Amino acid sequence: MDPADLVLRYGDRVTHVEQVPAREAVVEPWPAWVDPGVRAMYEAEGITALWGHQAEALHHVHAGRHTVVSTGTASGKSLVFQAPALTDLAAGRTGSALRGNRMPTVLYLAPTKALAADQLRRLRGASAFARPATVDGDNSREERAWARDHANYLLTNPDTLHHSILPAHARWARVLGGLTHVVVDECHHYRGVFGAHVAHVLRRLRRVCAHYGADPTFVLSSATVADPEVFAGRLTGLDVVPVTDDASPHAARTIALWEPPIIPGVDPATPGVVRRSATSEAGELLTDLVIGGVRTLAFVRSRRGAEAVAATAQRRLGEVDPELVGRVATYRGGYLPEERRELEQRLRSGDLLGLASTNALELGIDVAGLDAVITVGFPGTRAALQQQFGRAGRSGRDSLGILVARDEPIDTYLVHHPEALLGRAVEASVFDPDNPYVLGPHLAAAAQEIPLTETDFEMFGPRAAEGVAALEAAGWLRRRAAGWFWTKRERASDLADIRSSGGAPVQIVDGVTGRLIGTVDAGSADSTVHEGAVYIHQGDVHVVDEYDLAHGVAMVHRDAPEYTTSARSVTEIAVLETERTEQWGAAAMSFGSVEVVNQVVSYLKRSTSGSGVLGEEVLELPARALQTKAVWWTLDAETVAATMEHDDVPGSAHAAEHAAIGLLPLLATCDRWDIGGVSTALHPDTGTLTVFVYDGYPGGAGFAERGYEVAATWLRVTRDAIAACACRDGCPSCVYSPKCGNGNEPLDKAGAIRLLDAFLADAPAAAPTT
Repeated sequence: MDPADLVLRYGDRVTHVEQVPAREAVVEPWPAWVDPGVRAMYEAEGITALWGHQAEALHHVHAGRHTVVSTGTASGKSLVFQAPALTDLAAGRTGSALRGNRMPTVLYLAPTKALAADQLRRLRGASAFARPATVDGDNSREERAWARDHANYLLTNPDTLHHSILPAHARWARVLGGLTHVVVDECHHYRGVFGAHVAHVLRRLRRVCAHYGADPTFVLSSATVADPEVFAGRLTGLDVVPVTDDASPHAARTIALWEPPIIPGVDPATPGVVRRSATSEAGELLTDLVIGGVRTLAFVRSRRGAEAVAATAQRRLGEVDPELVGRVATYRGGYLPEERRELEQRLRSGDLLGLASTNALELGIDVAGLDAVITVGFPGTRAALQQQFGRAGRSGRDSLGILVARDEPIDTYLVHHPEALLGRAVEASVFDPDNPYVLGPHLAAAAQEIPLTETDFEMFGPRAAEGVAALEAAGWLRRRAAGWFWTKRERASDLADIRSSGGAPVQIVDGVTGRLIGTVDAGSADSTVHEGAVYIHQGDVHVVDEYDLAHGVAMVHRDAPEYTTSARSVTEIAVLETERTEQWGAAAMSFGSVEVVNQVVSYLKRSTSGSGVLGEEVLELPARALQTKAVWWTLDAETVAATMEHDDVPGSAHAAEHAAIGLLPLLATCDRWDIGGVSTALHPDTGTLTVFVYDGYPGGAGFAERGYEVAATWLRVTRDAIAACACRDGCPSCVYSPKCGNGNEPLDKAGAIRLLDAFLADAPAAAPTT
C-alpha cells in the first residue's frame, strides 16, 4: 500500500505528513588490528566494510577511550562493541592478552532480559572466540555456576549486577578481574530514579574491577540521547568520547501524525468532549495495512490496549478475508518465553503481517523486513518515538511511521505542532546521582562489598562524605583503620530497589484460589487497590475485599460490577528549602525541596453505562509523606486580582497545573505518572497564588529541575495547548487529568489561559528544549 493512499483515505484525520529522504552511506575499511577471524565472521554476514561512524568509534575504543555511540536505529552499533571485545577474546585464546593470571572477559549490560537474549543469539557465530552466557533471574543454579566458571562474555542487566554479582564479587572474580570491556547498551533508558541507581551500580562495578586489577573500557550505545558525552559521563562517572555522525544508509520514510475524530453527534463545544479511542483507530489502520500486504508493528502502551488493537484488526479482517485473521497477533510482557520466541520467529519469517505490542518488543528483538510502525499515543519522549519508528525500513525498503494521538494534552499538542516533534533533537535524559535516597543505599552496598575509604568519595560524588557520615551515625557503617565497614547481617544491596521507589510492591491475591494475580507499586496502591476498588488484570475484572497495609496484600475476587471506581485524595505541600528563584516581573519561578503529604480519603463509583456517579465511599487510610524536589511558580496578589475574579482563581490554577503536568514530558524524559502537582490560591509558605509540580520519588528524580530550567518554554507550550483545544470548558485533550485526586474539580479552562498569560507577561525568551 502506498502511504499516499492511506493519507487520502483518512485525510481528515491526518494533521501532518512529512517525508524523510533516503540517505547514502559513508564507507570506511576495516582497521588492521581487528582479528582476522572476527572480521571473517562479519564478512560471512555480508559486512565487508564499515560505516564511517563505526570506523570512528572502533578507533576510540581500540585506543582505550570510553566511548558513547549515539547514531540511528539499525546503524550497526553492536559491531562497535562486539568487534573490539571479540578481538581481545581471540587474543586471549592464544595467551597474548592475559591480565595477570586472568584471561580477558567482557560484560554486556542491557535494560531488559529480551535484549540480552537477542545479543546472545547474535553471538552464535562467535563461538571460536566467545563463550557467552546470560545471567539473570531466569537462570538455574547450574547455568549460573557455568557462567561463573567458564563464560568470557557475560550478558546481564543492572538488576542482576546490583543484587547478585557485585554482592558476591569474590565468586565472580575470574570474570570481573579479566574485564577488558563493559558495554552499556540502549543507555538512554537509564533516566530518572532508575538512571540514578544505575549510575551508582556502575561506580560500584568500577570499584570492584579495580580491586581485582581490571580497568575496562566502557562502551555505551543509544540511538537517541541528547548531549551523549554529558549523559554518558554522568552515568559512568568517566570522561567519555561521543560518536554521533551517523554514516549508515537508510531508505525514505513517510511520517504521518493522526488525530482520531470526535465521536459523531458530539458537539465539540460541550464539556468533556470525547474523541474516538486511539486503540480503535489503530486497529482499523492495522487492518488496512495488513490487507495491503504491509508488514506492520503497532506499539501500544498497555497490555490491554495491545490486545484490543489486535482484536479489532482480527475482527475486521474476519469480515474481509478470514485467512488473514491468523496473521495478526499480540506480543506483550507476561507471555511465556516459548510463546514470545514463536511470535518473534513468525514476525521475522514474514508469516505474521501484523503485530500489536507493548514496549516489551521495543528493545526485545532485532526485526528486519517491517514496512510500517503505528505508535498508539506519544510514547513519552521523541527518543522513544524515533526508536519505535526505526523498527520499520530495516531491509532497505521505504517505510511508514504513524503516530495516533490519544485524548491527552501532549498528544493533542504534538499532532497540531509537528515542529515540536519532528526534526528536533531528542530530549535531555534527566537523572540525579546525588539524590540522597539513592546514594545512601549504594554507599552501604559498596561498603559491604569492599570497605569504603575517603579515596572512594570522589567516585560517588560530592555528597558521598555526607552520606557515609549519616550511615555511620545510624549505626549501619562502622569506621576502622581500613575504612568504613557494613555492620548488619542483611545484604546492603537489598536497601535499593533500582526499578522503583517507595517500598515493596503490594501483592494482589485471589481470595478464592489463593493465586497471586499481580502486583502494584507501593506508591499507587492506596489509590488502586483500596477496599472496594475495581481492579482489572489482563481483561479480568476483580473487586478488592481487603487491603492489608501491614503485609502489603490486597485480597480480591472475580466480579462483574456495573461501575468503575476512582480514588479521591487530599494533598498538602510545604516548602522545605528554596534552592533557586528567578523573578519574572509580578511572577516568580522557583525550585527546591518540598514535603508532600497525600491521603486517599474516599472513592467514587461511576456507572459503566454512562449514567454518572453512583455514590462516594469514605476510606480510612493513612497519610503518606514524601520529601522530594519541586518547581513552583507564583503570581503576586495584585496581578491575580487584576486578572480574574476571586472565585475563578482555584479552578484556573488547577487547570493550568493539570495541563503543565501533561506537557512536561515534551521537555523532560518523564511520564505524567512520574510527577504530581498541587495548586492553591493562597499558599502559606509563599503568601500568594502558587502552582507546584513535583517529582513523585523520594529525593527527586530531576524532572522538576528540568522544568525549572525550561520554564518559559514549558509554560508557553502549556498556554498554547489549552488555547488551541477545540472544547469549550475543558476536556482530556487539555486540562482534564486521569490521575486527579479531586475528580477534576474545579477546572476553569478560560481562566487558566488568562492566568498563564499573566505568568508569562515578563517571562524570558524561551529556553532551549534539548
